[in-house]
Amino acid sequence: MAVKNKRRHRLHLLDGIRGFTLVSMILYHAAWDAVYLLGADWKWYNGEMAYLWQQSICWTFILLSGFCIPFSRKPLRRGLLVFACGALVTAVTCFVVPDSRVIFGVLTLIGSCMIFLGILDPFFSQLGGLEILAVNAILFILTRCIGEGWLGIWQLKLIQLPERLYANYFTTYLGFPFKGFWSTDYFPIFPWIFLYVSGYALHHVLRDRGLMKKEIWRVKIPLLDTLGRYSLAIYMLHQPVLYLIVLMIQWLR
Repeated sequence: MAVKNKRRHRLHLLDGIRGFTLVSMILYHAAWDAVYLLGADWKWYNGEMAYLWQQSICWTFILLSGFCIPFSRKPLRRGLLVFACGALVTAVTCFVVPDSRVIFGVLTLIGSCMIFLGILDPFFSQLGGLEILAVNAILFILTRCIGEGWLGIWQLKLIQLPERLYANYFTTYLGFPFKGFWSTDYFPIFPWIFLYVSGYALHHVLRDRGLMKKEIWRVKIPLLDTLGRYSLAIYMLHQPVLYLIVLMIQWLR
């Protein structure tokens, strides 16, 4: 009975959105492989539209992950698992494909955020969701460019940050990359944790207003719903599969 009740109350729309974003991510990474590994002359991929495509994927994943963390019964364990998967991606890419290495990628970020909220959820749950959402949305905007050395609003520079902050791998993990650091997938703690916590706060805002009970949340989108429920496994497997496809194409040429 408990299992049936859990399934009946699952918010399938969230799985569908996650599944759609997974498909978008796989297509984006396939395009990256085509351009940088197969030499496809797709000039649009280095343009504004491709950047907006990439940002839509990461924003959705991070915001949605924060939104879903209140559903997790063991966020610390889940966070450690995701963080470990991020470490595995780093190890494999550094040793197998060093030219495409991933250091402090999105899984490392999401795992870190899960651990952070798993520890501080008792504190945050005592605060107003709307206040947390507003504060973190503002902080996310202000810190979007700390990797470039300043705080501001979009391209308006308000505060120049001291160069000594950009010192080593730990500061890079936080969001202050040292000179010469590079990664094909870099999502530091700041500013992205503010987007993650915004998702967490948005969940509480909607829940406190009774909006999580709307039937639209239970809409099941075929295939995308299934993909969304196995997002971590699919994320871990999609790049090796894409890389094998690249190797096959290179062999057939």
